[in-house]
Amino acid sequence: MNRKDFLKGIGLAGAGTVIASKTVIANRKLPSGPPPPNCVIIPTETAGPFPLDLTENQTFFRQDIREDRTGVRHDLKLKIIGSANCEPMPNVRVNIWHCDKDGNYSGYSSQSGLTYLRGYQLTDANGEVTFTTIFPGWYTGRICHIHFQVWVSSVYAAISQLTYPIPEKNAIYASNPSIYTKGADPLSYNQDGIFNDGYAYQLANITANTDTGGYDSYLEVTVQGTGITALREAEPETGGHFKLLQNQPNPFFEKTIVPFILNTSSDVTLEIWDLAGKKRAEIVKGGLTTGNHQIEVNLSSLHLPNATYVYQLVVNNAKGIFRQSKVMTVVK
Repeated sequence: MNRKDFLKGIGLAGAGTVIASKTVIANRKLPSGPPPPNCVIIPTETAGPFPLDLTENQTFFRQDIREDRTGVRHDLKLKIIGSANCEPMPNVRVNIWHCDKDGNYSGYSSQSGLTYLRGYQLTDANGEVTFTTIFPGWYTGRICHIHFQVWVSSVYAAISQLTYPIPEKNAIYASNPSIYTKGADPLSYNQDGIFNDGYAYQLANITANTDTGGYDSYLEVTVQGTGITALREAEPETGGHFKLLQNQPNPFFEKTIVPFILNTSSDVTLEIWDLAGKKRAEIVKGGLTTGNHQIEVNLSSLHLPNATYVYQLVVNNAKGIFRQSKVMTVVK
């Protein structure tokens, strides 16, 4: 079992062509002004000239996306909410990508072949993902921003961008002149080609973090769909041979149960992956019959720290090998 097979299980491998032809996107044109109430669908933005397909390279499943890039530490949290009921959406994929301190993107021109400042995670029980990165710089024609994509299912993804309050952002540049040598970002929202028709729903807050010496940002992102269950329940990767359910309890501390339903007699392996994309443990159950089943996950017995993990069920029978994954969230 390798990372490529794991990515297939969470619906990532080879998915780029689906998004290109079938993605449903949200409406545009929203007003600027003070922060709006929650549960308004995020404006759709262009993926920009530097989107790349994050499914093509297995290294992108990670929380820390800095690699060798220098810059002020920046921990970004996004909370994904379903518009139908304003509840959090677990088990959806969130991609982010942005430029470095000098305005360069990995993968293009002189940066071809590089992978810095790109990554994806799956949302936890609270609908949240967190990335460790650097505070982005800016480049001519664009205000400081981060691109993100919320992949709810193989038929719907929301693509947007976020930005920051101008005084706080420029204060970071001013406090770190040896790093951000270009100085203050000269653009206003109205001068930016993306945010000039509205930015209120895309304005992330930013606060200093004395523990890390950097900054924390947070943005709630509403997309089409229903919270709690999201849309991944209808995904076709199981081939109709099984249904993987959410672990219970969730969130949990040390022990939890993973329930699933087999429609075909199968050998089953439950894999536990950390958020850096490394398989940490597996539990094998051979010769299971059709019907309801469950596997207990005891992190202590598996010699794993009490943390949030992705769990993947691998089902092997006469029809083939099928996979599906969800996130088990630790009690904080």
